Amino acid sequence: METPSPIPTPRPSPSPEPRRRSKSPRVLSRTLTVALIVATLFVAFTPGTLSGNLSDQLNLLLTPQPEQGLLPGGTPRPRIKIGIVAGHWGNDSGAVCENGTTEVDVNLRIATLVQQKLTAMGFETDLLEEFDPRLKGYQAAALISVHNDSCVYINDQATGFKVARAMSARDQNLAGRLESCLRDRYQRRTGLPWHNSVTNDMTLYHAFDEINADTTAAIIETGFLNLDYRILTENTDQVATGVVDGILCFINNENIAPTALP
Repeated sequence: METPSPIPTPRPSPSPEPRRRSKSPRVLSRTLTVALIVATLFVAFTPGTLSGNLSDQLNLLLTPQPEQGLLPGGTPRPRIKIGIVAGHWGNDSGAVCENGTTEVDVNLRIATLVQQKLTAMGFETDLLEEFDPRLKGYQAAALISVHNDSCVYINDQATGFKVARAMSARDQNLAGRLESCLRDRYQRRTGLPWHNSVTNDMTLYHAFDEINADTTAAIIETGFLNLDYRILTENTDQVATGVVDGILCFINNENIAPTALP
């Protein structure tokens, strides 16, 4: 509470006129605030916009808005849940490179960063093992499984990433959108090419049949552990951000550029 300013002692006046009470600082403050808002509205809105109800716009600006994360009445807003599977984690090593690097270690580093980034944004996230018991009937807005391809040199074209949606999903439109979002945003972020060699191990991925059919899911192989080794192991944060970008594209229903035909 503000401490009222001391009332100054009135000076004697030769005139018998009654003294006028000045407006309080609080009234002046409110008057100035409304004046500034009105001025802002007339400057900011175009003539086309002003055709709307100016009174409604003022009421919206002057009405206290609910706190972020709370519904009317103070009820906490439910958080969006996302599952991240670290491929091979808790089961086997996956691909093993000549220098000792294992696919499971790279997968886990990427998946952990994805989970941390999403948690920092306010999502409820689960970091899951390859055959995690929680996958049985798992319910979430999305589930992404992170994997990588072979360490062995195949040819100069063995570079890039792959994405496959869960064909067992009840809503194939949503599943296709998640796949497209991951493909578009991951490529934009990392610059890695799309590698058109999706296998049955991806399309028939075991977790797709374990989770709830209403959970939209996809698997991504973020690169080849041979030609893409450097970005996967040295720029892991960039790789993880590419996956996060794809998830946010799906959750926020963002636009996706049309995919060029080969």
